[in-house]
Amino acid sequence: MTDSKLLIGTLDARVERREKRRQFFRNAGGLSLGLAGGTIISACGGGSGSNASASASAPTDVEILNFALNLEYLEAQFYQHAVFGTGLAANMLTGTGTQGAVIGGTKVPFADPLVAQYATEIAKDEQEHVAFLRSALGTAAVAQPAIDIGGTDPNGAFSTAARAAGLVGAGVAFNPYASDANFLLGAFLFEDVGVTAYKGAAPLITSKTYLEAAAGILAAEAYHAGLIRTVLYTKGLSSSADAISAARDSLDNNGADDQGISGANSTISNIVPLDANGLAYSRNYGNVLNIVYLTKTAVTQGGFFPAGVNGTLVMSA
Repeated sequence: MTDSKLLIGTLDARVERREKRRQFFRNAGGLSLGLAGGTIISACGGGSGSNASASASAPTDVEILNFALNLEYLEAQFYQHAVFGTGLAANMLTGTGTQGAVIGGTKVPFADPLVAQYATEIAKDEQEHVAFLRSALGTAAVAQPAIDIGGTDPNGAFSTAARAAGLVGAGVAFNPYASDANFLLGAFLFEDVGVTAYKGAAPLITSKTYLEAAAGILAAEAYHAGLIRTVLYTKGLSSSADAISAARDSLDNNGADDQGISGANSTISNIVPLDANGLAYSRNYGNVLNIVYLTKTAVTQGGFFPAGVNGTLVMSA
């Protein structure tokens, strides 16, 4: 029996447990429960952009992992283009929902061989995340949606995000493929978001098999984030990274849950962003979509996903 069939079988065997958990959330009077100052992922959204059908229950494991797959498509395509000048193989893009194309993306002329090595390592990891989630989800896996990772359009997603952070002015493009520094800042836009998304989703994953898989990807994303934050700090790019962090914080409608790489009074580093309890932050899927859609409002598309994500968890907070 294949690994994917084992995973799906394990999930199916826990249907009763999942339904009881969903009933618990209904009885609790809400889908977003506070826990020690953190936020557990909440459910809303639907394929048409309406939240009515999903608002009565917590998201299923398949819905959560498909949401994660959308994010992995984005990260993988960015790194694949930056390192190799090309995207994921065509057979890794199919699935349920509307398959979309990748807008932009080109190879980075890395000047620092260490940055090139780090980028190559992360590109391999992100490709494997896509392959693993697609295998685990089987026929339930969503297709890659349309993704904007262009770098020359002043109205593109990267330029819009950089403008929100004050890194470029009106009508100016931010190209994450132009230099080592720009690539690192582009990567920083994504990495911390992935960590908080997986941590926020973890409490709602009912299958231990799926939970272990998600925990493994969370750990990998945390390693990536720490690496990118460290290199940015050592290269003197703290102020730009801090500005990106502040922009993310202003978008996600989830309070002060984002930190730059400068510590108190900029006298120490802040490579590991933690709360007062020494814990990493969580975001629910709606808050994550605020960042990748580049909006503070409830919408179903925009930013890095110009036509929205595939699956049922599609609306920002």
